[in-house]
Amino acid sequence: MKQTEWTPGDLLELSGHFWKTCTLHAGVKLGVFSKIGVDALGAEEVARRVNGSVDGVARLLNALAAMGLLEKRNGRFACNPSARALLSQDSPTYLGHIMMHHHHLMESWARLDRSVSSGRPLRERTSVGNEAWRESFLLGMYNLAMALAPRMVEAVDLSSRRRFLDLGGGPGTYAIHFCLKHPSMTATVFDLPTTRPFAEKTIDRFRLSDRIAFAAGDYHDDEIFGRFDVAWLSHILHAEGPDECLKIIRKAVAALQPGGMLIIHEFILDDAMDGPEFPALFSLNMLLQTESGRAYSERELRDMLMTAGVQGIRRIPIKTPNDSGILVGTV
Repeated sequence: MKQTEWTPGDLLELSGHFWKTCTLHAGVKLGVFSKIGVDALGAEEVARRVNGSVDGVARLLNALAAMGLLEKRNGRFACNPSARALLSQDSPTYLGHIMMHHHHLMESWARLDRSVSSGRPLRERTSVGNEAWRESFLLGMYNLAMALAPRMVEAVDLSSRRRFLDLGGGPGTYAIHFCLKHPSMTATVFDLPTTRPFAEKTIDRFRLSDRIAFAAGDYHDDEIFGRFDVAWLSHILHAEGPDECLKIIRKAVAALQPGGMLIIHEFILDDAMDGPEFPALFSLNMLLQTESGRAYSERELRDMLMTAGVQGIRRIPIKTPNDSGILVGTV
């Protein structure tokens, strides 16, 4: 429920919440949780393992313990089960990559007022141009998709579909999970050439190289070869303005055979545009990071789909941690 009554304490806590965010990011960036692992260590040993000052590391460890991310007993620090599962690099459910992506965004968010005043982004899209930033972005999107994909494959019935297009699919996480769910399905992941090594490595890890192909291209300009009976567009429209979104949707429609299904997975705003909270904040992130990207309302997305010739549009009920939603239609 949206909070409408605020006390001075509430507002001060909200204003200073970045202290907690930066503390978490420092722990992840330094590898504190990974270095501790299953051990219980004193500050001196943790400082040695992360190559940090004993005083600085001790303060960080105490703050992480105060936040409930570490446990402290008899002067030694240990990861609790949540930290081991989500913040240690050797865990299959590690979320550190998406946190580092968030960390890279903080410099621009600190200057949000400038972007709001100018209506322009503050910098180039560094996830494309800078290798370190791109790696954190790709791995971060992989983190999120791995967490969400099992829910998606249960929510969307593709049992009658055989050829799956994952447009702008990055490492192919959704293609992988839909193919695992449906043994008779094959898939194509269409994304930039720089994504190919990560995608092929990920696909091979799931032993699906014989069923999932990677097609290198830019969905803005390049032709999509092949005919599919389902096209999946996950979190690609929010980086574009309305005209470019419509162009991308039309390109996906053109790749579908008659009766094909088009699925959009996005952060979807209410039609009043003032909620849910995460999509509304994400729209500001797109103002900071892109020339014309934004979060769209369900009505806006429906209008784009109808203009592109998609019929029978419906929203699939699903609850996700960041209020993303799914719209489905056929051509």
